[in-house]
Amino acid sequence: MTTAKKLDYSAIPKAKNAITLLRTDHKVVNDLFDEFEKSRSAVRKKQLVAMICKELTIHAQIEEEIFYPAAKKALKDKELIPEATVEHATLKDLIAQVKGVEPDGEMFDAKIKVMSEYVKHHVKEEQNELFPKVKESKLDLLELGAQLMERKTELLDTYQ
Repeated sequence: MTTAKKLDYSAIPKAKNAITLLRTDHKVVNDLFDEFEKSRSAVRKKQLVAMICKELTIHAQIEEEIFYPAAKKALKDKELIPEATVEHATLKDLIAQVKGVEPDGEMFDAKIKVMSEYVKHHVKEEQNELFPKVKESKLDLLELGAQLMERKTELLDTYQ
């Protein structure tokens, strides 16, 4: 069995602000989806899906544990954060449907395509609506970024 290539996180500076770190995660996942779409190899598709699932799972967890509560409190938000949390729940369901599953044709590819489109929609809302509001808030984005990176590192070390 071929193992999925590991992503190099050492290139991510430790002092990134929270929004920069989350945007970097968004780009990593988008690039993985693009590579999946171009791939014709079942082995490579399985590797890419494993990386996508890992990235999305950890990203959602650090947002839900650290970023969303801080943003919700700072913005006194009752709309964007709850909607993003519901979107995460749907993504987790899609992840459960494809994680560890052999790429078996058009239904598998369709699930990844839907996941990709769903993630792109979610990212667009975060980057165009939530992040600008967070930037204008009084949140210490460097401190929040450090908390996110610390938790992300912990999760990467224990991800199954």
